[in-house]
Amino acid sequence: MALAEELRERGEEPVAISCDALQVYEGLGVLTGVATAEEQRELEHRLVGFVPITETFNAGDYMRLAHVEVDRALDAGRTPIVVGGTGLYLRAAIAELSLVRAPPESEESELWSPQTRHPTVIFGLDMDRARLYERIDARTEAIVAGGAEEEVRRAEALGPSRTARKALGFDELLAGDIEAMKKRSRNYARRQLTWMRKIPNLHQIDRTTLSDAQVAKQMIDGPISRP
Repeated sequence: MALAEELRERGEEPVAISCDALQVYEGLGVLTGVATAEEQRELEHRLVGFVPITETFNAGDYMRLAHVEVDRALDAGRTPIVVGGTGLYLRAAIAELSLVRAPPESEESELWSPQTRHPTVIFGLDMDRARLYERIDARTEAIVAGGAEEEVRRAEALGPSRTARKALGFDELLAGDIEAMKKRSRNYARRQLTWMRKIPNLHQIDRTTLSDAQVAKQMIDGPISRP
């Protein structure tokens, strides 16, 4: 949101394109952290909340839709902000991702080749691990307070697909185990950071002491040339 505001001040028209594998599902907005209705009025978000909870959805499905959204934004003179926490979906959004399984020894290089469909600047946000875990725990509690448990139970009653059930915290909330949800979230964050550091041409920002506005300014004014 801060990056979008900074871009507008510079005369650009941003649009957010989610690359989160679970924010695609209808009815899991609280659990998966989809932008609120107010935030979406401020900044248009694409590829969130459009897949029925009963349907399966994969990276191939996402790639086709994401390419359309990115191209549409660029054709309209807009600046797409591809944002989210799923490494495979990020790659699918910005490149031609091979959907043929590669041999294990070549999987990493195949996934994170430096080629992208359009000139792209990739940022990865990191922070002090203890602070990160504090934020994760606080965010988990906020998600629960926001009605995530009720949301999950409604989804469960509809018969969620196997891919929808992968939403972080789904099974834990059904069991009423918030501490297990926090632990799983912390473990997932570590895996996200591992994926992030494998991305070629990544510009990493330690945001431990930075505000959102400061991070956004560093993205735009940092020592790189934007496409």
